[in-house]
Amino acid sequence: MRKILIVFTILTLLLSGCGSREDGAASTRYLTTMDTVMTLTAYGPNREDGLDKAQAEILALNAALSTGLSDSEISRLNESGSAALSPEPLALLERALELYDSTDGLFDPSVYPLVKLWGFYDKNYHVPTAAELSETLSRVGADHIRISGNTVTLEDGRQIDLGGIGKGYASQRACEILREAGVSSALLSLGGNVQCLGSKPDGSDWNIGIRDPWQEGALYAAVKVSDQAVITSGGYERYFEDPDTGVVYRHILDPRTGRPAESGLSSVSIVTADGTLGDGLSTALYIMGLEEATAFWRTHSEEFEMILITDAGTLYATEGLQNRISSSGKIHFLSR
Repeated sequence: MRKILIVFTILTLLLSGCGSREDGAASTRYLTTMDTVMTLTAYGPNREDGLDKAQAEILALNAALSTGLSDSEISRLNESGSAALSPEPLALLERALELYDSTDGLFDPSVYPLVKLWGFYDKNYHVPTAAELSETLSRVGADHIRISGNTVTLEDGRQIDLGGIGKGYASQRACEILREAGVSSALLSLGGNVQCLGSKPDGSDWNIGIRDPWQEGALYAAVKVSDQAVITSGGYERYFEDPDTGVVYRHILDPRTGRPAESGLSSVSIVTADGTLGDGLSTALYIMGLEEATAFWRTHSEEFEMILITDAGTLYATEGLQNRISSSGKIHFLSR
């Protein structure tokens, strides 16, 4: 119910002001897959055909990528240590390895053993001992993943999970499929991933809400976009509290320490035309923290803009969003 409330709140903001012309008629599909609630809304005469194909693509990607399905390609690879992958999972893994390199290993598709150790995979939560962390960290590091043709080999006990970029890739592919079907206006919400095809039917920008990290169902800011994705990672998404100590452990794990990231950031939103890139960077920059994330953006500012909310509640945004972001509080703009 809480997920539905959040989706409803955000969609109310996103869809407000849409045109009511005949060619602006909308159709919406709701589905639960990739461990999240998804809402796909498309406009215009070709919307039903486009949504059929986009939904089919998302479900097919989940069937291939999900670590929760024993017969998925990724699960079979993790089980055997070596397997041939079909084109889409292979391309996504290759993209994940590119992000691993560009973020100096902070986006790491091989953290799956750590995710399982902490219990974020099956909700059997566990605070690991130093010995458990050390042993598990010995099996983390995407530099031990080998690709030869379409065959992937995971060395030294590595296992992978492409969930860190899977939803971003799925939303991007869905938009491509909708465009190919003749749809020119659509809004896709895949959990914390929102991707827009074109603008609203009336030609105005979409107004995408940025969730308040501390108040469920509330918004901290909003950003106007067209033909872009807004992808958010935050420690509030999944966490557990140790019943003995009261310490809260959040699901975004730092591959350097094996522990939940403690970067001083509560939320990172990436604004980009590339949903796959945005999904990976929202995680990596969350781990980096304000200063390192800002330095990374200055080096790659042509690829994305970002919105950062610190643990203290301070809101930062890159200067490219200066005329597009709004908030009831002060916004601190980061310059190149």
